[in-house]
Amino acid sequence: MSLTAGIYTLGCKVNQYESEAIAEGLQKIGFTLLPPTEVCSLYVINTCTVTAESDRKARQFIRRALSHNPDAYILVTGCLAQVDAMQIAAIQGVDYVCGNREKLSVIAAAQTLAARGRKNDAPVIAVSNLDDAPFETMQITRFDRTRAYVKIEDGCESHCAYCIIPRARGKIRSKAPADVLAEVRALAEGGCREVVLTGIETSAYGKDLGNYDLADLLCSLDRESGIARIRLGSLDPSLIRDDFVSRIAGLRSLAPHFHLSLQSGSGHVLRLMRRRYSAEMAYAAIERLRAAFPRLGLTADVIVGFPQETDADFAETLDFLDRARFLDAHIFAYSKRPGTEAAEMDGQIDESVKHARSNALIEAQAALHAELLDAAVSGAEPQSVLFETRQGNIYRGHTPTFYEVEVESDGCDLRGREITVTPVAHDNIRLIGKL
Repeated sequence: MSLTAGIYTLGCKVNQYESEAIAEGLQKIGFTLLPPTEVCSLYVINTCTVTAESDRKARQFIRRALSHNPDAYILVTGCLAQVDAMQIAAIQGVDYVCGNREKLSVIAAAQTLAARGRKNDAPVIAVSNLDDAPFETMQITRFDRTRAYVKIEDGCESHCAYCIIPRARGKIRSKAPADVLAEVRALAEGGCREVVLTGIETSAYGKDLGNYDLADLLCSLDRESGIARIRLGSLDPSLIRDDFVSRIAGLRSLAPHFHLSLQSGSGHVLRLMRRRYSAEMAYAAIERLRAAFPRLGLTADVIVGFPQETDADFAETLDFLDRARFLDAHIFAYSKRPGTEAAEMDGQIDESVKHARSNALIEAQAALHAELLDAAVSGAEPQSVLFETRQGNIYRGHTPTFYEVEVESDGCDLRGREITVTPVAHDNIRLIGKL
C-alpha cells in the first residue's frame, strides 16, 4: 500500500518554507505528496497563531483531515502547537504534536507510524522550551518554477503589544551565512531565478552572529551565489539607516522592492503598539530608499482600528500612505489576540468602526495603485519581467520593483525567462505589456 501525505500550511512565508522542507523529507522516506484536500494516509498541519481565527482554522483542518480519512496519521506542528500543545492534543485522532524547535521531527514520527501501521493510542507531545533553541538546520532544493523562499532567521524579540509570536518562536536565531550561501547557490544551479530571503524578523538577521548582519549576507550572496534576483521579506523600518542603504544600493542581484512592516502612520498608535520607530523615522527610511534606488517599489503592512486609535490617528495613516505611495499594502482590521497586551487595553474600537477604516484605507490604496500603473503606462519605459505563470497564451510575471505584468505570446514558453517588456495599458491590477 502506497504512503501518501498532505501538508496544510497556515500563516507566513517562514511556515511555507518549513512545510516545503518537511515535504522533501517525507518524499525521501517514501511518501507521495498529494493536495491536503485529498484522502491521504498522513496529514501534516503546520499551524499559525497570529490571530484567534488562525487557531480556529488549524483545529478545523485537523477535523477535516480526519473526516477525509479517520485512520490517517495526524501530525501537527507550528506556532499554535508551540503555544498550546494541549489544545491540539485534546482533539481526538491527533497522533503527534511538535513545536517550532523541532519541526523536522515530524518526518521521523511519520516513519515510525508508517512502520508500525497503526495510530498512536494517545498523542505524542514533543514541544520543547525555546529559550536556548538553536537555529533548526533545514534546506530546500525545489522551487515554484522561478522563485523560492529561503528562511534565514527565526525568532523575534520586539514584543509588540499586539503580537504573540515571540512566545511562539523564541529568541532571534540566524542561519549560518555559509549555509544560506550553499542553499541559494544550489537553487540557482537548479534553475531558480529568484529567492526571497525571509524570517520571523528578517531585519534582525545576524544579531546573534557577532559582527555580521543582513547587509553582509546580501553582499556575499551578490558576489558568490549566482542567483539572478534576491528579494527581501518584510522589514522593520528601523533597519533602513544610512549605513545599511549605502551598502546595499549597488548590489547587482538585489531587487529594488522593499516590503515594510509599517503597521501605522500615526506616531501615537506606533507608541501604543510598542514599535521601535516613529512615523517620522519610517518616512525618513522611505526617502533614503528613494534616493538610493532610481527605480523603487514599496509595499507595506498596515493595521487599522488598534485600541485607542482616534479619527485623527487614522487620518495620519491615510496621509502617510498618500505620501509614501506604496504600490500595494496589506491592510488588516485589528483583531484581538488573547494573551497579548493589546487585547486587555482600554479603548477597544468598535468592529463597525474598524471595518469602515479598513475599507477606506483599502479604497485609498487601490486609487494609489491605479495612479502608479497610469504613470508606468504613460512613461512607456521598458521593464525587465521575470515570467512565472502561463494560462493559455497569457504569461504573467513581475518586474524587479514588483509590478505584476501580463503579456500575450504564441511563441516559446516564457516561464523562467527574464524579458524586456513595454507597458501599454493596465487593468487596475497589473500592467499589460508587449514584448
